[in-house]
Amino acid sequence: MKPIQVGLLGIGTVGSGTFAVLARNQEEIRRRAGRGIEIAAVADLDTARAEKIVAGRAKVVADARTVIADPSIDIVVELIGGYGIAKNLVLEAIAAGKHVVTANKALLAVHGNEIFAAASKKGVMVAFEAAVAGGIPIIKALREGLTANRIEWVAGIINGTTNFILSEMRSKGMDFGTVLKEAQRLGYAETDPTFDIEGVDAAHKATILSAIAFGVPVQFHKAHVEGITKLQAVDIRYAEQLGYRIKLLGITRRRDHGIELRVHPTLIPSKRLIANVEGAMNAVVVQGDAVGTTLYYGKGAGAEPTASAVVADLVDITRLATADPDHRVPHLAFQPDAMADTPILPIEQVTTAFYLRLVVADEAGVLSRITTILAEHDISIDAVLQRESAEGERQTDLIILTHDTVEGRMREAQAKMQALPTVLAPIVSIRKEELA
Repeated sequence: MKPIQVGLLGIGTVGSGTFAVLARNQEEIRRRAGRGIEIAAVADLDTARAEKIVAGRAKVVADARTVIADPSIDIVVELIGGYGIAKNLVLEAIAAGKHVVTANKALLAVHGNEIFAAASKKGVMVAFEAAVAGGIPIIKALREGLTANRIEWVAGIINGTTNFILSEMRSKGMDFGTVLKEAQRLGYAETDPTFDIEGVDAAHKATILSAIAFGVPVQFHKAHVEGITKLQAVDIRYAEQLGYRIKLLGITRRRDHGIELRVHPTLIPSKRLIANVEGAMNAVVVQGDAVGTTLYYGKGAGAEPTASAVVADLVDITRLATADPDHRVPHLAFQPDAMADTPILPIEQVTTAFYLRLVVADEAGVLSRITTILAEHDISIDAVLQRESAEGERQTDLIILTHDTVEGRMREAQAKMQALPTVLAPIVSIRKEELA
């Protein structure tokens, strides 16, 4: 059977990895797919570099639309990234009747509904395993492996840059700025790391996971997003003393009145496996009603780990290319006409526990006033830790862990505590999840 023909748009880090993996494992891939898979054309603005990578094994052009217009191309792989030209090219490929593979989480989180609708109308597939957690097959697990389950929640370390920074802050006691510079020097962080350290990249991925887990449209604009730039080494140290570690988590959870979709620094019990994921590694925990808790761990970025997911998508499409479109796995796991309109909850309605650190005057009655305010807002205390403050004499760090409460209630209580004359600095508040 004639090999399926692939057009590659962009041959940067992931594109070159995809080309290398396909070339190296072509026989194994052919045996699994039932026919060969060949990259026949590559589009990249840097044609000289592209020519050097493909070494005459594929046609190289500067214009991506040339690849899309080629009638011999069956599948278009988009590895350009971003919201702009990538969106236009993906929609043009779909309109031309091409199946699409993409690693572009930003594009799908923002424009996924439009793209999936266009693909369904045209009868083609859009595969995106590489868009979330690199080489970890979490999309396939949620869409297929766990399809018998009612998913309760998903929580993941889905950005390697921030996990590397937090791991270094914990192990070496250094502050955020120092570790960020080290991460940039080692290549774990971009020159402009904003999307990573502000939580945007993780929120793109969490949005996609939420849509697949609960059968709702992608709704990135409703996600609550916080990064790690305000985290202090002292809070990482106190969390450790209390038996917790701080990770940037993407969390989506089913509630009776809606779905939580949030990204923020989170205290996790150090005994949880996910709390011990270090460096630039990724991990995702899924709670299903039948299977219980499952954990998916591995490299979330890099040339060949991400290429592993891209090639897996190519194999899936090759197997299903001739299948009736109605018999393929739906893009977001649920049939398009069965998608739910369950609301995404605003952060004020989210339920979680909290870590609070207050710098307070070292005098009698301070703790009593603070606990009274918490009690007035129906917030119960799990643990209290008092330590000498690094801020100066006659003041102390008061660390409080609460039980679960509604965020809006905590915000009201925090405002009242902040107004106390004995609270001497802005209160640090970090959400806490048991993930039990």
